[in-house]
Amino acid sequence: MNYDSILLASFGGPEGPADVIPFLERVTAGRRIPIERLAEVGTHYMTLGGVSPINELNRELLASVQEEMRNRDLNLPIFWGNRNSNPFFADALREIHLAGHRHVLAIATSAYSSYSGCRQYRENLSQALVETGFADSMTIDKVRNYFDHPGFIQPFADGLVSAVRALEPEGILAKDIHVFFTTHSIPTSMAETSGPPKRRNDFVDGIYVAQHNAALSCVLRNAQRELNSSPLRWSLVYQSRSGAPQTPWLEPDIADAIKDVAKTGVKAVIVIPIGFVCDHVEVIWDLDRVAKAVAEELGLQFWRVATPGKSLEFVSGLVDLIEERINATDRKALSDLGPWPDFCAVGCCPNPRSELPTIAQAI
Repeated sequence: MNYDSILLASFGGPEGPADVIPFLERVTAGRRIPIERLAEVGTHYMTLGGVSPINELNRELLASVQEEMRNRDLNLPIFWGNRNSNPFFADALREIHLAGHRHVLAIATSAYSSYSGCRQYRENLSQALVETGFADSMTIDKVRNYFDHPGFIQPFADGLVSAVRALEPEGILAKDIHVFFTTHSIPTSMAETSGPPKRRNDFVDGIYVAQHNAALSCVLRNAQRELNSSPLRWSLVYQSRSGAPQTPWLEPDIADAIKDVAKTGVKAVIVIPIGFVCDHVEVIWDLDRVAKAVAEELGLQFWRVATPGKSLEFVSGLVDLIEERINATDRKALSDLGPWPDFCAVGCCPNPRSELPTIAQAI
């Protein structure tokens, strides 16, 4: 495919108090989220001024990716659209179409396979093509899932190294630390059906969990190489559960996990938000406020590693993903699971409510 434009496809977020409830209603539409949970999450946004940092971070990321593309002579325009807030996907597609572009390559700000992390982006982009009337005149593909790409992994590894070294002057050594890799919890049924059907039986806990374990193993390997210390103790934990109480979701929650390890004599916890690409409200609230408060109440040192954000490595990694599709360059991956396929298989990460058309599906 000769792509003529790039779309940064993100989740979106409110940019003022009046946007909060409409934004949350769009995010949770059709999911039967308890009203109490919706109100609770709304207070998180309001406490932070009713503004999510995600949109400003995406503006900065957009500019950085565009600059890196120019540096590599990838002379394509890059646009930005959101699933749940302005600029919506349909508005972005109208802008792209008006500029004369017809073959779009999308980059989702989500690194893993799951319904909400991959297929829902593909569904929403397909819906936007129908809404705009461009279904017959515009194509949209999506770069592959990049959970084990060096550009995504290295910022976390560097952050872990910095955290361990910062604790050393306080007399806290590797043996005194527990590392928590945290990601968004999803229903266990969604975790079990993530990824292509032919590969699901290869993993006891499903592809979503397997990809996270692959990513965190890469982070630990790269960090230990720099630290030259005894192996760090670690756990994969979850945050931001939002479903009905009777529905099983991935566990343990990070707050519960911190309480458990406090009983083992550790002196510090390092939290790595391995499931996220930037510091949006869920990262700030669930980790910097709730998890930190739990740790400090238990007398533990707390250190939260930054997300990749607009780091040079992450920006370079995203442009690698663009370049590999346009110029057929090497497909980088640090784990045995990757590189992940460019196109999603039929039945990959199914919609738990009803099947909808998608973009970027294997034939």
